[in-house]
Amino acid sequence: MYAYDEIDRTLVNERVSEFRDQVKRRLSGELTEDEFKILRLQNGVYLQLHAYMFRVAIPYGTLASNQLRRLAHVARKYDRGYGHFTTRQNIQFNWIKLAELPDALADLAEVGIHAMQTSGNNMRNVTSDQWAGVAPGEIEDPRIWSELIRQHTTLHPEFSFLPRKFKIAITASDHDRAAIRIHDIGLRLIKNEKGETGFEVLVGGGLGRTPFIAKTIKHFVHGRDILSYIEAILRVYNQYGRRDNIYKARIKILVHELGIEKFSREVEEEWQHIRNSSLQIDDEVIEDIRSRFTYPAYEKLPHMPDELRQAAADPDFEAWRKNSVSPHKVQGYSIVTISLKPTGGPPGDATAEQMDALADLADKYSFGEIRVGHEQNLALPHVAKRDLPALWKALDKLGLATPNVNLITDIIACPGLDYCSLANARSIPIAQELTRRFANHELANLIGRLHINISGCINACGHHHVGHIGILGVEKNGEEVYQITIGGRADESAALGNLIGPGVKFDEVADVVEDIVEAYLALRERPEELFIDTVKRLGVEPFKERVYATR
Repeated sequence: MYAYDEIDRTLVNERVSEFRDQVKRRLSGELTEDEFKILRLQNGVYLQLHAYMFRVAIPYGTLASNQLRRLAHVARKYDRGYGHFTTRQNIQFNWIKLAELPDALADLAEVGIHAMQTSGNNMRNVTSDQWAGVAPGEIEDPRIWSELIRQHTTLHPEFSFLPRKFKIAITASDHDRAAIRIHDIGLRLIKNEKGETGFEVLVGGGLGRTPFIAKTIKHFVHGRDILSYIEAILRVYNQYGRRDNIYKARIKILVHELGIEKFSREVEEEWQHIRNSSLQIDDEVIEDIRSRFTYPAYEKLPHMPDELRQAAADPDFEAWRKNSVSPHKVQGYSIVTISLKPTGGPPGDATAEQMDALADLADKYSFGEIRVGHEQNLALPHVAKRDLPALWKALDKLGLATPNVNLITDIIACPGLDYCSLANARSIPIAQELTRRFANHELANLIGRLHINISGCINACGHHHVGHIGILGVEKNGEEVYQITIGGRADESAALGNLIGPGVKFDEVADVVEDIVEAYLALRERPEELFIDTVKRLGVEPFKERVYATR
């Protein structure tokens, strides 16, 4: 966990006071909605279909147990008893009243949580690998660098009014759990031939109306230079980015129109002007941030404790362990992923009661720490293997032990037309129906790793472009119609999915997914061949034939 200092606390509290005054002026009529809009967006407040939506930042996906309890408190006191975890390591509350928002922000500020820059045309929450600091084989903890960038870009005067929103993600592992290739800037921690820490820098990723996979702009930027290099990219974007057309305002469009070579030259020229400025990071600065991250006092524990060996006789426990428990870099410990995708439930939702109980479990079994992942699940990053059986029983009582992580019912979905004023179609009911169709865990395991992503509009908040199966809801002649893509992925081999054919109606979507899955099971060369690999080998046509044969 990172220990915030007095500067952070002062900044957060001052922001609450400022926003309280802005809300007061809006409620009195002194500010119109148009005047208030830019102010509320900079504090994570959207006006949705039914109410204001409040988005709260969880920097690089790390939460302390007292912070999770406070989120539960906000859900219970100001909302309808639940929160929705997003693909960018935020949490959203969908029913908060405007008059109560300042009080909710003040309650969150007491435990170091804020909503600054969770919306608007500025630098958004810096995200990272939810296993950061505990993943075997990572270069080093990427949260150290995430925090450095967070500090530099929060309320940065030059980058608070960019042409469009801007998102950065960082990973330090070979396997990319942070989806860096679909971000405006993606950073991959690496070591050069001298053993120095630096970054491969990718730029121009993003989904939405015009999706692109990020391209490498520089293969190695030394750690001391990363702020100046990011600033050079932002300056080029701020100067040349489109402000006349919201649909062409993202940096991905600029990179595409200029070409990566010309864009790279522009950034390099700008960088040379600022590289040796005050933006160059002293080792002392990095070490200060590093020192403010506290790590657990791990015990020396056996690889296979008696408790784990005895529990292996329980098939339900074993199914959960094999699915939801991952290796930790310290012997005797594990990383536990907690699925927020129960059968028939909205993906990514957690009730206030579940959040309170998870905070207690984090204190008991994970040194008081919880992580939020890109896949809209949570994780306990420091669980002793001896405690896994007891933790599983506690999670099961809470309805949080569904063994479907990375399987077909571990669905990423946006709120869709049930909440969002931008949506054209429903997402949540599609996800709920699919979890019911594939609720049989034996079938789900037979299918193997398969990611479904659902978006209710072209803005792609459900990341449908990079789902193994992507589902996009659109409106056509007053009806909800869903376009289906296959072959997308968001990891280190990121790719955009390909459309399989004409759109289908709402009540046909689950049937189409079943047809695609049945085709895959018949077409794969061996049980170990994943869906994504079968699609890569055969292309779209065999799946298209199966889906549209009787439609």
